[in-house]
Amino acid sequence: MLSADYIDLYCERTAPGFWNEPLNALTNLSFIAAALFALYLVQQRGRHPDFAELILIVLAASIGVGSFLFHTLANAWSEVADVIPIWTFVAFYIVTLIYRATGENLYRTLRDSFVALGLTAIIFWFTSNAVLTETDAGPDPFNGSLQYLPAVVALLVTTMLMYIRKHPARHYFALATMTFFISLTFRTIDLIICSYFPFGTHFMWHLLNGLMIGLLLAALILKMPPIRLKTRRDQ
Repeated sequence: MLSADYIDLYCERTAPGFWNEPLNALTNLSFIAAALFALYLVQQRGRHPDFAELILIVLAASIGVGSFLFHTLANAWSEVADVIPIWTFVAFYIVTLIYRATGENLYRTLRDSFVALGLTAIIFWFTSNAVLTETDAGPDPFNGSLQYLPAVVALLVTTMLMYIRKHPARHYFALATMTFFISLTFRTIDLIICSYFPFGTHFMWHLLNGLMIGLLLAALILKMPPIRLKTRRDQ
């Protein structure tokens, strides 16, 4: 049984209790599935994952674990456990993407990463009150979804650049971006639709984000492998 000061942010939760959000909790398996799918793709590629890929796969699974904890325990520390893996994955993925897109050029990676960090900081400045919800999310018309605006911008910019350069991974990023927009919509309307659908729609946020992360990992593994693998293929 949870304490009386449990965090209640989503339609599905109606009372304290470990299994009071069964759909929101169990749909976090989608992130575990994305991590296993990425491991499968690496095996099909014929090589073990490099360090960056391995870290991203572990982080993808950690998102599922952290979110599961939050949707079952619903307390302050589990909320942090939910948020940290998400943004660690986003940050590490962006750096890895830049590193491979620049031909593994360390200087350009650092330069572009600092630019991305600066833009993210500016966006967070305007949406900082949505990163961790300290009060009931009901009055917020976006239901806390503004915290993901940096991820939206990053996906849009990356997809645009991929199409401009006709990169082989461009379709993966386009699908990932569309998937994220749909999932963010489901997250935003969760409390709005509550009176019509008691389970809410937050569980769709989990399912679709698992798909999105699977697409992002697939783009990196299949279309942007490490240079040493490209070299071996060409030999």
